[in-house]
Amino acid sequence: MKTGLFFGSFNPVHIGHLIIANFMATQTELQEIWMVVSPQNPFKNKKSLAKDHDRLHLVRLAIGDNLRIKASDIEFGLPKPSYTVDTLTYLKEKFPEKEFALIMGGDNLGSFHKWKNYEQILSNHEIYVYKRPQYELGDLVDHPNITIVEAPLMQISASYIRQCIKDGKSIQYLVPDPVFEYISNTAIYRF
Repeated sequence: MKTGLFFGSFNPVHIGHLIIANFMATQTELQEIWMVVSPQNPFKNKKSLAKDHDRLHLVRLAIGDNLRIKASDIEFGLPKPSYTVDTLTYLKEKFPEKEFALIMGGDNLGSFHKWKNYEQILSNHEIYVYKRPQYELGDLVDHPNITIVEAPLMQISASYIRQCIKDGKSIQYLVPDPVFEYISNTAIYRF
């Protein structure tokens, strides 16, 4: 089974994430999508992150009963910070029957050469890249393991949503209804 790994902080998960995950699950060769909640991205500041299990819970709420998309906490038990190459090695050992592919935005492809052991990832895995406006795809765009897709995009960011919450503004319709209800009824992101 070809499984797409959509890594992210999902801090919080929003409709833009879900549109991409659903597009990859229904309009590419990928048979299922795992939304992998990253405990610590080496390129991001941990201070702004909600707790790992809170973000995982929000992703599960967002996915609901979609059988082709699942939330994954696979990186929670791995060394921090999380490096994709290490996660892929672990997943291949744990699930040898699966063929794992990466899903990333065009902004990440342009800086992919900065990732730990990026050559190993590129030679052993397909990478599905969705274009993002104002980002160059870089020199790897013509690599045989890179597939560029035209997924529909939303101009929404998790940092914008967190700022709205902090400012007491509504985030309704920016996140799925169950996520909106959960955030509205808890202290998450109210710092």
